[in-house]
Amino acid sequence: MKTINREFIIKDTHRGLWYEDGVLTRVLEAGRYEVPTWNGFGPFRRPQVDVTIVDVRERDLTIKGQEILTADKVAIRVSIIVQFRVTDPKSALHQVDRYEERLYSDVQLAARRALAAMTLEEILTNRHRLSEEILADVKESAATYGVAIFRADVKDLVFPGNLQEIMNKVLTAERLSQAQLVEARTKAETEMIAHTAKLRVQKEQAETLATLQKLTAETEAEATRVRTEADVAALKAREESAQAYTSHPSLLRLRELETLKELAKQANARIYIDFDRRQKGDAEGD
Repeated sequence: MKTINREFIIKDTHRGLWYEDGVLTRVLEAGRYEVPTWNGFGPFRRPQVDVTIVDVRERDLTIKGQEILTADKVAIRVSIIVQFRVTDPKSALHQVDRYEERLYSDVQLAARRALAAMTLEEILTNRHRLSEEILADVKESAATYGVAIFRADVKDLVFPGNLQEIMNKVLTAERLSQAQLVEARTKAETEMIAHTAKLRVQKEQAETLATLQKLTAETEAEATRVRTEADVAALKAREESAQAYTSHPSLLRLRELETLKELAKQANARIYIDFDRRQKGDAEGD
């Protein structure tokens, strides 16, 4: 009998399940393999070998247009994108019939449970929470059939026509109110800056005025002190002169002569010397 060898290659992006007469005997990694077969019949025939290839790359699965009621009874249509990868090829093929269809159903049910527990406002304001709840709900169940889920993000939310129109008006009103709030805040900040600058200028002016007043007062006080000292010195000098004239009358006479000498230099100067005494002497002679 002649043995025929059937060769095949498994890429690094895939794994293979090796079955002999329908029984899984091993999981094949990437590489080249041969499946020997017998060309004929006999009591020592080899088992029938089948190899199933499983893709283990990270892939996307989109759950489209699921219409779901929220907690406040609003019907919305949601699309979800799931990123997953087969981590256990044996479980993926043996635990469920078709693991992609099972994953689709699990994510769909998880989205229904999450949306049914949230109001429309919560969904609109916190879509990230919705994605996290779907991922947490389906991640553990998917692991039981050899699939790891990395992300389960809400891709699209579609609302009924009248609700969409109302939401657009609400969003427009919110944008307008936000713009007005920003404008009012900017105006308030500008006024605050101007008021602060005005107060700073007034403070600086007051400080400058106080400094000038202080300097003026100090200058006037110093001038008064100098004048007072000069007056005291002048009085002291006069007092000393008076004492000198008293002690030495000849000095006073010398001072008188010097004064007369200076007056004599002036043509219009008139000098009266002992006028009253001379008149008195003349009267006694008569």
